[in-house]
Amino acid sequence: MEGDDILAQLTRIIADILDADSLELREETVARDVPGWDSLSNVQILLAIEKHFRVRFTTREIRGLENVGAICALLRARREGRAR
Repeated sequence: MEGDDILAQLTRIIADILDADSLELREETVARDVPGWDSLSNVQILLAIEKHFRVRFTTREIRGLENVGAICALLRARREGRAR
């Protein structure tokens, strides 16, 4: 799975949860850059990502997610069997 494909899928997931049709994410994007991305929606976003990509994140992994790029990197690592 290519990085751009993961980013596109994350954008769709997050836009759906935040009801933000014109949302554009970059790997550098952090939650505070996105209107409506607060602590409650963060939980919803993480659960939706886990469901969509059929993965489970550990608490340690979640704590290390500093931006959208970190989510992409974690998902790529999971696909390649390197994380966990």
